[in-house]
Amino acid sequence: MRMRALIRPTGLLMSSAKPQTSIPPSSSTTTTATHDPSPHPTTTPPRAAQFQKGTLNLTDLSPSPITQFNTWFTTAQREKVPVPETVTLSTASLPSGRVSARMVYLKEVDPAGRFVFYSNWATSRKAADVNSNPYASLTFWWRELERQVRIEGRFERLSDAESQVYFDTRIRGSRIGAWASRQSAVLEGGGREQLDKWVQEVEQKFEGQEKIPVPGFWGGGRVAPDLIEFWQGRESRLHDRFRYTKDEGGEWKIERLSP
Repeated sequence: MRMRALIRPTGLLMSSAKPQTSIPPSSSTTTTATHDPSPHPTTTPPRAAQFQKGTLNLTDLSPSPITQFNTWFTTAQREKVPVPETVTLSTASLPSGRVSARMVYLKEVDPAGRFVFYSNWATSRKAADVNSNPYASLTFWWRELERQVRIEGRFERLSDAESQVYFDTRIRGSRIGAWASRQSAVLEGGGREQLDKWVQEVEQKFEGQEKIPVPGFWGGGRVAPDLIEFWQGRESRLHDRFRYTKDEGGEWKIERLSP
């Protein structure tokens, strides 16, 4: 999965390592359980790492957040950030307001500046969430650059025809798997036997058939952003943050936010 080929030119992509230093136990804070002769020290959390790899100023930014995203994503690729297209997709269900999140792969930023990924839209938790609340957020974190990008906007489904274009690039096993898996459904008995049975049934269905149609319940989703924030880590947690917001006329406004 190579993002360089999938991010279109007209469209447009951080972690703090925790020291593993342990704090020696103090005699005044050590307690001993009667059933266990070994001490259980009370420890102090390790000091957080400092961010020192860059700065971000208003003059560094493009007027377009999509162009800015493309610049940062290209930098992440050039600096060998592992799998920079990995992104946290967060959704929320209404009326409960419960939030869920999972990792997905960004596959494209399309010419309209929408962020595209693929999934099951019938049985998954994310499918239930967006059916009740058509808004989602994406968060990229590139540890090696100490950078974060946060995106908010309305969720949209791609058409079957649009999804088929990407579906055809997947290996056969992944296309079969998309048909077979009832994503997030409980599997009986705790093993994989039921899943293996579904896969076998789909293999038989498409035996000898190289061209496999995209399932109607599977395909592309995209977030059409109305807010994009760029975050550069700084020392003492005094980070640089800039937020782009889109007005009703489609123009982007840039504001610096307090860390």
